[in-house]
Amino acid sequence: MPAPAVKITVLGSGTSVGVPTIGCHCAVCTSSDPRDARLRPSVLLSYNGRNVLIDTTPDFRTQALRAGIERLDAVLFTHSHADHMMGLDDVRPFNFRQKDRIPIYASEPTMEAVRRCFPYIFECEKKETNIPQIEPRVMDGAPFDLFGLEFVPVPVLHGRQTIYGFRFGAAAYLTDHSEIPDASMELLRSLDVIFLDALRYKPHPRIPLWTVPSKPPRRWARGAPTSRTSATTWDTNGRKACCHRTCGWLSTAWK
Repeated sequence: MPAPAVKITVLGSGTSVGVPTIGCHCAVCTSSDPRDARLRPSVLLSYNGRNVLIDTTPDFRTQALRAGIERLDAVLFTHSHADHMMGLDDVRPFNFRQKDRIPIYASEPTMEAVRRCFPYIFECEKKETNIPQIEPRVMDGAPFDLFGLEFVPVPVLHGRQTIYGFRFGAAAYLTDHSEIPDASMELLRSLDVIFLDALRYKPHPRIPLWTVPSKPPRRWARGAPTSRTSATTWDTNGRKACCHRTCGWLSTAWK
């Protein structure tokens, strides 16, 4: 069965402290370009009437309101750093609306960090207030199906720490990585769209062009390079695209 059509919404593409940064008066943080107002990194995948979120940032409430998210069916975590998980409590309104638990997927170390940071979610005694209703599912590195779309965890290095990106259909999302192991490169062959973290001017030396088919030709339109941050905003003008920077300020679609 072919993979379903997927809409990818970039909820945030900023650094771990967001852009603008508190107390900073540099050209980027004082820019009037709306592309220089960047929330913490996260994407939403919409397909088959479902919404799957990758990472719950501290900005998740703002992101959900801005993007008009009304349903949430699953959450995938790339790793346990604060800018990728500390918005988990804000899934509660979706529990209220959907009257069901939301499965969360994470590696064993990341799931343990979630338990440490949100112990009240996992405590058995009855609560006198509302808490997120979630269903923990530990990833072992094997591919898994979510609502008719296969997700392939892709191990990458974040400094010395192994974290996960995800391949889904002919697209992949990798964040916060400093190196991609050779075995993971094999998982990224023949992609239509790839998202890579946007912290560097130069393309990563280990990202070869074979990750994207040569047909149809790749075409680019770059946002006005008024600053370091807006220069990393790219919009794709064709179905096939390789994004060496986070693609789009708010959203992009893969169909």
